[in-house]
Amino acid sequence: MAVIETAERLLPPGLRARLAPLTRKLDAIITDDNETSRAQRQALTAFVIRVASAAIAFVSQIVLARLMGEFEYGIFAFVWVLVVLAGNLSCLGFHTSVIRFLHQHKARGEMATVRGLNLAVRLVALASASTVAGLGFLFLYIFGERIEPYYLIPVALSFFTIPMIALGDVLDGTARSNGWTATALSPTYLIRPTLILAFMLLALWLGAPHTAVTAMQAALAATYVTTLSQLLRLTLRLRREYGTGPGKFETAAWFRYSLPLFLVDGIGFLLTNADVVVVGLYLPPDQVGIYYAAAKTIVLVQFVYFSIKAAAGPRFSAIMAEEDMTALAAFAGQTTRWSFWPSLAIGLCALAAGEMLLSLFGPGFTAGYPLMAILFAGILAKSMVGPGEVLLSMAGRQNLCVLLYAATLAVSIGLNIVLIPLLGLTGAAMATAAAMMVEAILLHVAVRRTLGIVLFAFAGPMTSVPSKAS
Repeated sequence: MAVIETAERLLPPGLRARLAPLTRKLDAIITDDNETSRAQRQALTAFVIRVASAAIAFVSQIVLARLMGEFEYGIFAFVWVLVVLAGNLSCLGFHTSVIRFLHQHKARGEMATVRGLNLAVRLVALASASTVAGLGFLFLYIFGERIEPYYLIPVALSFFTIPMIALGDVLDGTARSNGWTATALSPTYLIRPTLILAFMLLALWLGAPHTAVTAMQAALAATYVTTLSQLLRLTLRLRREYGTGPGKFETAAWFRYSLPLFLVDGIGFLLTNADVVVVGLYLPPDQVGIYYAAAKTIVLVQFVYFSIKAAAGPRFSAIMAEEDMTALAAFAGQTTRWSFWPSLAIGLCALAAGEMLLSLFGPGFTAGYPLMAILFAGILAKSMVGPGEVLLSMAGRQNLCVLLYAATLAVSIGLNIVLIPLLGLTGAAMATAAAMMVEAILLHVAVRRTLGIVLFAFAGPMTSVPSKAS
């Protein structure tokens, strides 16, 4: 509040008058204690973290590309995408379901069950991810001779990283379920990428080669330091919040809800990364590097959507617990506008500076500029409906989400397989953008028909409409 007032006094009177409505709105978001303002504060915090994260990630990727060159950078990008994908899938949906179950158990005063839930999500993630890593090593042992030699060591290092990625994701979900947005997002989006770059620079200073192997070693160390630090910090905070004592486990109920979410989130995450994976399977590492740089540059737009998504889940869950469909429709409408307009503005700025931004990676990376425009079309289409999949999942329609995402993933993979051999990187971008548009249409239709809510950025104030599911 004091910061806002000080800034207002420094402005010219004319500009101060024009900005007065905005500053009053910002003041309300910061100081009001109602549910909407709290959700807006969480969204604003997530947005600020994602802005900082985008800057850190962008700078770190530029430095890594400059240090390694297109070929080695492409190897690292491909393997790192696989690591993050495998770690996310290894959570089995618990990094999302913890948000819903924590609110339910807290509302009932079931603190022992809350403590059991907090422990269970960690154990599930670690056990599942360790199993995936073990199967990965077995695959390398049997089929290693069929894999390109330059991928073998980076992939082997990735298997040691997967358990910590999975644990970090469920810790993120646990913190978000409590409304601790900074605690949830900072480790993954701020600390880890900073440490990867710092460890890489340290390794090179000590004489390590400028290769993807060195980059994966830096990523492995950074992931362990980040996740274990977050585990200690969050454990202490949860003890203060819920006390110590025995935990109660409702494992069957948690798994029944989480496994469909595993399919929803897994397919959604596959959609986000399928293009890089398929490009890596079809094209050489230098092409992967160019595509990854273009995607990483335009993905600056998506941090708006992910910020809204991070804040919307707990609020959706809380409103549904109150069974207030009017409030749910109104808040859902707000999330679409929060997603679309900032995405449009940031995307246009990113495209205007696109070639200059790509040139920072190296001279060869400017070939990816046309890909940015194609991918932006898909990102913008998705932002028009906001976090529709979060709304459906929190409403218990996760099975429907599975079907929608399965259809979208089939479209994405099918188009990538067809278009990449024909059009190369342009085909990959077109396939990905088309899949995002299909996803947006399906989510819009599904939310309207099941919940009676119209998700569209250009719609007026939202109210629920009669639905077949009502």
